[in-house]
Amino acid sequence: MNAHLRNIHPLSWTIIVGTIFGRMASSMSIPFLSIYLIKSLGASPSETGIVVAVSSLIGVFASFYGGYISDVIGRKRVLYISIFGWVLVFIGFGLANQVWLFFIMNALNGLCRALFEPTSRALLADITPQESKMLVFNLRYAAINLGVVVGPILGLQMGASDSGLAFYFAGLVYLVYGLVLVFQFMMHKEIGTAEHGAGERLSLKGAMQVTGQDRTFLYVLVGMIFCVLGYGHFSSTLAQYLEMTPSIQDGAKLFGYMLSLNAVVVLVVQFPIVKFAGRFSPVVPLLAGNLFVSGSLLLFGSVHTIWAFLFGVVIFTIGEVLMFTMTDVLVDRIAPATLRGTYFGMFGFNQLGNVLAPLVGGFLLDAFGVSQSLLIFAIIALTTAFGVPFLLLAKRHLAAQEAAPGKAEAQAGVPS
Repeated sequence: MNAHLRNIHPLSWTIIVGTIFGRMASSMSIPFLSIYLIKSLGASPSETGIVVAVSSLIGVFASFYGGYISDVIGRKRVLYISIFGWVLVFIGFGLANQVWLFFIMNALNGLCRALFEPTSRALLADITPQESKMLVFNLRYAAINLGVVVGPILGLQMGASDSGLAFYFAGLVYLVYGLVLVFQFMMHKEIGTAEHGAGERLSLKGAMQVTGQDRTFLYVLVGMIFCVLGYGHFSSTLAQYLEMTPSIQDGAKLFGYMLSLNAVVVLVVQFPIVKFAGRFSPVVPLLAGNLFVSGSLLLFGSVHTIWAFLFGVVIFTIGEVLMFTMTDVLVDRIAPATLRGTYFGMFGFNQLGNVLAPLVGGFLLDAFGVSQSLLIFAIIALTTAFGVPFLLLAKRHLAAQEAAPGKAEAQAGVPS
């Protein structure tokens, strides 16, 4: 472990530590955006829903372009554009006093995230030795959860649901993060420039064709859309169900405890699970994670006691860790070296699951009512499990691809 830690590049540490503070700052404000719109601006629930959803929608369709552009013009430029753009976005949030302004700011927030996230992951893959990549990707995942544990608590203390102060603080944090990145890139000038390979030669259409013809990647992507669909029900359908069902007193308070437990369990189990999962093909943990999440959703629809719900959170969180700690490792393993940004960007389409989850869950709750909880959660558990056949196909194709001659050349971006 110590040897792997010593192999981590200073720029990687900058991104990991920056992720803690960046996610802390954004989770101080963004989770309270809907409450702020309703309480401070008098927005209707439908207006609020549109404002909140636009970030995910923009992110889904822009992430591919962010990753592709980073292959063409270099990681450094895309990171600069997105992180300093974020500074302006959070200042814009703080200054906004109309619902339509929040709509624009949250759309730009989704765009900045769609540019920054795949590019930063591709940069981590570029500068990390193969034997240390799993550790680096999981340190980044732990950093996300650590920031999200602390951020909402600080946001409540700053009155994020009543004032715009937390938005300005987030802008300041991203400004410092961006300046540290500038300093690090100045110290390591050879890193973050455009690749002189397939990333330059391929047009956008050509890059889409490459990823579209990679059957292993497509099977993983479709399988993960269903995985993320199940994951998205936790913060949407389950939250609404707990608030609406008469069998639970103060469902919002219970859901708050469940969110805290989820974050704590992630931090406790992540590295033991990763160490164990590292013995298998990276698709196997995704399969296991899908089944854990599906099972926990079925459990949520079957129980009515607080302790049973909390037990379900533990099962759900184990599934979450199995799914999300291995995805970056898997995408890096599949992608040609000169198209890493493109592949990480294209993989952002798995967030379609997060867009669909509240729509599907809301429809089911309206159609059947909370009295039919077992039926509702059985349906969403089944739709989550639809990802299993695609992941099994991905496992088979990945094994065949890695056994085929010329695999090493293909991974290096050299035509075979």
